[in-house]
Amino acid sequence: MRIIRAFPRQRQHWLRQPVGSGPYRSWLVETASLTRRLQSRSATFSVNTLSLKQALPAPEDAALLDIPARHPSLMRDVHLLCHGQPAVYASSVLPQSSLRGAWRGLGRLGNRSLGSMLFSNPRVSRAPLSYRKLAAQHALYKQAVAHLQNKPAYVWARRSVFHLDCAAILVTEVFLPSVLKL
Repeated sequence: MRIIRAFPRQRQHWLRQPVGSGPYRSWLVETASLTRRLQSRSATFSVNTLSLKQALPAPEDAALLDIPARHPSLMRDVHLLCHGQPAVYASSVLPQSSLRGAWRGLGRLGNRSLGSMLFSNPRVSRAPLSYRKLAAQHALYKQAVAHLQNKPAYVWARRSVFHLDCAAILVTEVFLPSVLKL
């Protein structure tokens, strides 16, 4: 007999609540625009695009987006900078099928914030946030802190799926230690 999992294996490691997140908690549970909150804390907010490429999503990400794992997607990685310092590392998975209609411009954001586009459209809905404490062995941790000279023991991340009509995108945000100084 074959047992089928209700959720992909790694998905089980993401939490419904950021238990034990300490000083990161208020940033993690923020449901309004993260971009706006960062802008309110820094006179020099900016977005630095680190990577923009076509690729196949990780199986876990494809499952969250309810697309086949072999479905081409646009992958975008950025730093959200406050006072010139990376405060948040953000990674987005934008399936090609979602880059049509109202979201066709998302693939051409450049150094503009994805959040400002998502939160400016009242028709966009957001799935519940999930959370994860990332340690040094996790691939997302390695990507998020690659630029830091002094690597923290861990960082906290959150993710959610945004929906507009039949289109969906996945946004994962990793909060870097400098966000705690804002």
